[in-house]
Amino acid sequence: MNTITIEKENEVKQFDSINGRFGEFGGMYVPPVLESKLLNLASVFDEIKNSKKFEEEFIYYLKTYVGRPSPLYYANNLSDLVGSKIYLKREDLNHTGSHKINNTIGQILVAKHMGATEIVAETGAGQHGVATATAAALFGMKCKIFMGAKDAERQKMNVSRIKLLGADMVLTHEGRGTLKDAVDAALGYYIENPDVFYLLGSQVGPHPYPTMVGYFQSIIGKEAKKQILETEGRLPDNLFACIGGGSNAIGLFGDFLYNENVSIFAAEGGGEGAILGKTAATLSLGKP
Repeated sequence: MNTITIEKENEVKQFDSINGRFGEFGGMYVPPVLESKLLNLASVFDEIKNSKKFEEEFIYYLKTYVGRPSPLYYANNLSDLVGSKIYLKREDLNHTGSHKINNTIGQILVAKHMGATEIVAETGAGQHGVATATAAALFGMKCKIFMGAKDAERQKMNVSRIKLLGADMVLTHEGRGTLKDAVDAALGYYIENPDVFYLLGSQVGPHPYPTMVGYFQSIIGKEAKKQILETEGRLPDNLFACIGGGSNAIGLFGDFLYNENVSIFAAEGGGEGAILGKTAATLSLGKP
């Protein structure tokens, strides 16, 4: 099947928020200098996501550039090993090798609509940096990627890919030289440069980013639901996704959230374990 659509069913419940809040979560806790920029972004996104022209353009690039729909693969050997049918949604077969490209294409189109002249993004493992640099190159936009110096040392291959795509790499040596420090540096640049569009890659951050990222990644779950129904004739018993920033997880989960017979599971890294307290498993162990 080569057709892709973004259906509107359940979309309001899944990806819309009330003043940037999803129940007790969400919101926009930022300095006043950022608040006006984000409120404008929220207003623009709310308007254009309902535009048929914007949707058609987004789907066009997902299909002809990203290579969607991504396959739903029956993992025969793994299924035999565990005694249960296992299907893999192959987001690794997208252009640039991950789900990140779905979101960067969507947000670049928003940036283009807003007349932005430069894209700025943070990256940790480098996949979001590669996807952002790729989308910026596609549309001929300047791009600056901020990365912690320690992360850059560990991810030399992705650093090389980002540079090959024409983006400027900015390494930060502040703090621990990891993702958190790259985010701080990128936000500082965003505040100081009015024509910059900040392209956030995860299901995190101030409103409207969680809504935007969830919307652009929702194509994963919409395809997966259609594909499993065509293959098995019914919905799956369980969904599994890894969780860090959460964009691939919400992308898969979104279209199944209101199917009561589908159980949803997410796995996040445990670090050195809960007992030692050296863990980043904030959703498992953190408090609201």
